[in-house]
Amino acid sequence: MAAETNGAPEGAPAVQDGAKLAPTPANAPANAPANAANTEKLTAAQLKAKAKAEKAARRAQVKEAKASAATAPQAQDKGAAADGKGAKSKGKQDGQQTQGRGGQLQAHRPSVSGRRPSMPIVERDIRSGIPECFSHLPMAKRIPTSQAHKDVHPAVLAVGQQMATFALNDSIARLKATLLAFRKVIESYETPKGNSLSRHFVPHVLNPQIEYLTECRPMCFAMGNAIRLIKGNINKFDIDTAEDEAKEGLLEWIDFLINERITLAEYAIARNAAQSINEGDTILTYGHHRLVEKTLLEAKHDGKAFDATVIDDPYGCGGLELAKTLRQAGIPVSYSPNLGGLRPKVAAASNVFLGGEAIFANGSLHAPSGTADVAMAAMNAGVKVIVLCETINFDRDRVSVDSLTYNEIDPERNTADSFRLLFDNTHDRYITGVITEFESGGGNSPAQAILALLRKQEDPLID
Repeated sequence: MAAETNGAPEGAPAVQDGAKLAPTPANAPANAPANAANTEKLTAAQLKAKAKAEKAARRAQVKEAKASAATAPQAQDKGAAADGKGAKSKGKQDGQQTQGRGGQLQAHRPSVSGRRPSMPIVERDIRSGIPECFSHLPMAKRIPTSQAHKDVHPAVLAVGQQMATFALNDSIARLKATLLAFRKVIESYETPKGNSLSRHFVPHVLNPQIEYLTECRPMCFAMGNAIRLIKGNINKFDIDTAEDEAKEGLLEWIDFLINERITLAEYAIARNAAQSINEGDTILTYGHHRLVEKTLLEAKHDGKAFDATVIDDPYGCGGLELAKTLRQAGIPVSYSPNLGGLRPKVAAASNVFLGGEAIFANGSLHAPSGTADVAMAAMNAGVKVIVLCETINFDRDRVSVDSLTYNEIDPERNTADSFRLLFDNTHDRYITGVITEFESGGGNSPAQAILALLRKQEDPLID
């Protein structure tokens, strides 16, 4: 072995061969001067290679420590992996491979490039802080358009995103946007060959739109009622009805629904409610509801002089916008940013006007959180509580006695320590009357008479 090493021609890569064949110089004969000289040269090269490898290992270790503390020990293995040739690039490659193998055994594999893992890997479950007794309540969430059903219309996609972010919050605003989106769906619909609109449209076209909207945010009661009416109207078409005729009938019916149950209903309710305001009254309301705003502006337009008290929802802060609108119209306004001092404010009012999201079959009111507190304080003070609500928001099939059955969790007020419900339930005994667009008793009907009111609306011949 010594003869082969000494006989190597000059200019040949003796250092590299020595690094491979003589990793431990102690094995060479101690009394060979030539061997000793070669051993000194090989040891220096080997030390230089080791220094490079250690330097590369230290750099890798710093990167790994920044990326994840769990992978820091793996950075030390890069020095051993790069001990063969000591090349800087190879040391990095070996370190990456070791990290990749180790990362598969971990729950969250760190990035090979040393970057932090993407946020969805460590994202906290948004419902983790909700107690089990409230786990049945839904919560609005943004559904990426890439995850939506392929048959969802672009107009419906836009409405779903707006509802998930509460850009569309009011029940009637959500209903109107949904009906207009469905109108576009019908216009772009073409019945497949061998099918009929009355049999194909609902299960294959309309239902995917509804499912997507429900995933973004639970449907309000007005949307549920309108969808049932739409499906019932579609089922009335004969199987042999021409597609153009059926589509034209659906579009006309949707236009009629928007005009009669939304536009004209708002006008009729505001007119009926404004008649109940007298000169010198003080009208108290909670938050910001469009029907209350229209009513007060209508009364002002009629020339009535009255005051308004707005108690705001401290989370929504919509009452501030209402107070500004009323003041610009020349109505004296007293504004309170929260429910503090509620009793004296309610006691000084003549009437309390409240807007509702829905009214159940037993007469209970489904409205933004805080409405029940205002209604109870008013009834205890002997002040009339009048609810303004369209009949499209009435639910004739379900009853409610608390806020735990039909509700939503506020996604903006949901943390690991607390959460907030969007709505509360006001029992019918705290409601003096309900004003709707339906002409019955001057438009002011008891909350308990909702079922009779709906039956008479459908069949005017009923006494």
